[in-house]
Amino acid sequence: MKNKKFLTVKEVANFLGISRVAVFKKIKKGQIKAEKIGRNFAVPKKELGFILEESLKEEDKKLIDKAVRKTVKDYGETLKLLGSE
Repeated sequence: MKNKKFLTVKEVANFLGISRVAVFKKIKKGQIKAEKIGRNFAVPKKELGFILEESLKEEDKKLIDKAVRKTVKDYGETLKLLGSE
């Protein structure tokens, strides 16, 4: 997945933990942007962030925000030092 510009429907399904059929339904509804290449769909890798953000529940987003704030509070100085190297 490193240098690829597109992801297959199977790769997106595995990443999101849903079935390929569910990915196809989301493509059809416009919830996932994909390009038709031949008989297959390809999802631009840059869409992964948007897809992931939509699939996160509000509760999950709050937990992530809380964890990030705690990490910055606890390790802020260390992070600044690491960032300046």
